[in-house]
Amino acid sequence: MPRGDSNGATDALVRAILSLGDAALRTQYVVSVIKASPVNRLAELLDRLCRRAEQAESTSREALIAVVDALNTGGVASEVQLLREQALGESLLSLERLLRHPARGLAADPSRSSAPPPGPSARAAPSKAERGMTLGERKSLARKPDRETMRKLLADPHPHVVQRCLEHPRATEDDILPLAARRTAKAEVLAEIARSRWLHRPRVRMALVLNPATPPEIAARLVGLLLRPELERVARAPNVSHGVRALCLDHLARRPPAAVGPSPGSH
Repeated sequence: MPRGDSNGATDALVRAILSLGDAALRTQYVVSVIKASPVNRLAELLDRLCRRAEQAESTSREALIAVVDALNTGGVASEVQLLREQALGESLLSLERLLRHPARGLAADPSRSSAPPPGPSARAAPSKAERGMTLGERKSLARKPDRETMRKLLADPHPHVVQRCLEHPRATEDDILPLAARRTAKAEVLAEIARSRWLHRPRVRMALVLNPATPPEIAARLVGLLLRPELERVARAPNVSHGVRALCLDHLARRPPAAVGPSPGSH
């Protein structure tokens, strides 16, 4: 973990993260920092990073994406819980917002949905032949799918099959978006998207935040990456949980005011 004064340590962490050009390497580095650092120092460091990102500091916001990637990995759950407790106990409010666990029972009423029904690609299901395949056979098929098979395998209920598709170089954002927005998707499948390279696509992030089926703790982390117009859109959306909406409003209260252009006739 970078040492030095508090602001210097935050600067050092940001530089270390951004010096790595590959997103996967950034995530691995942050995971190593999380696992090796005392929770009290780490919580203070991440809280400062979150505060800077909330103030639209571009380098801190870019580094925070790697932090969210790391928090979404499966191997740091115990460390995340310790950080959550430290943030609550020490009133580290920016970190607390990032790690907040919105109540699961506060999801909006699906009957209020004004969204149009999903298109054919979102409803695609494995064919009868594919449903008869074993999990291993479906995972194998996902390694080298053609376009039609990719579309069908992304509708597979097993997250390991979907994971293979997410990693495939021929997958496109247009393939992933319907899955990220699908409200009947399993939470495990949506979590796989949040752990994938597609988290770096703003439209995919928004689809996950707007989807009530996204695990609440993941939605909370993604909210911390949204820009002011995105936060405003989520806060107005009728189908997000009350907890996610409240978190968006909390972030909006701390974001810098929107830039106002010169009035007509001013010089």
